[in-house]
Amino acid sequence: MIKGLILNNAVIFSVVDVMREGMLRKVSICLSCAFLFSCAGGDARMQADVSMIKAPTSYVDVDSDVELDFKNAITLMQQEQNAQAIAVLKAVIDREQRLPAPYVNIAIAYNKIEDTKAAEENLIKALKLDIGHPVANNELGLLYRKSGKFNAARTAYQNAIKDHPNYLPAKRNLGVLCDLYLHDFDCALEQFEEYLEIEPDDKTVAIWVADVKRRLGK
Repeated sequence: MIKGLILNNAVIFSVVDVMREGMLRKVSICLSCAFLFSCAGGDARMQADVSMIKAPTSYVDVDSDVELDFKNAITLMQQEQNAQAIAVLKAVIDREQRLPAPYVNIAIAYNKIEDTKAAEENLIKALKLDIGHPVANNELGLLYRKSGKFNAARTAYQNAIKDHPNYLPAKRNLGVLCDLYLHDFDCALEQFEEYLEIEPDDKTVAIWVADVKRRLGK
């Protein structure tokens, strides 16, 4: 057996490649979002245990030492040792540039140490590999919103939910952007109502819906 790895949406799964007559048969697997930070200051980021995103199955053989380093970087980020995680992820990226997850995670780590330029650069690299990557687009949208690039933020959030309409962090963040920054209340109401269809127990967003409806005279 040869141990492979899929890295996508900031996640690692082990994939067993079964040798059969000299050919590799790769085992199909669904990809999920993992290792994202929780909501803070109104910004929505998905936690590892919140929901799943199914993505088109893709297969890339990755060395076992790359897998180990990627896992170690995740542990460091969970421990808020972001500078150390960045060093490890740089080593991962030096050896593996075919997948978006290392770029997404290093961008998140850079953002945590307030190096937004490096965060943006790595998110763009991730999106060059997967333009619809929901996590990368959501993180980029947050960066753009905080730097006053509201239209660019809107595009990033829309790219996140285009192929992943149930990815709630981007839907919520797009609603906030439309409401508070773009003053596009119809857009805000649409995003918040669609969010509540999936997450009906979110009382905060329910309050936002009522407030937006009041301002729209509905």
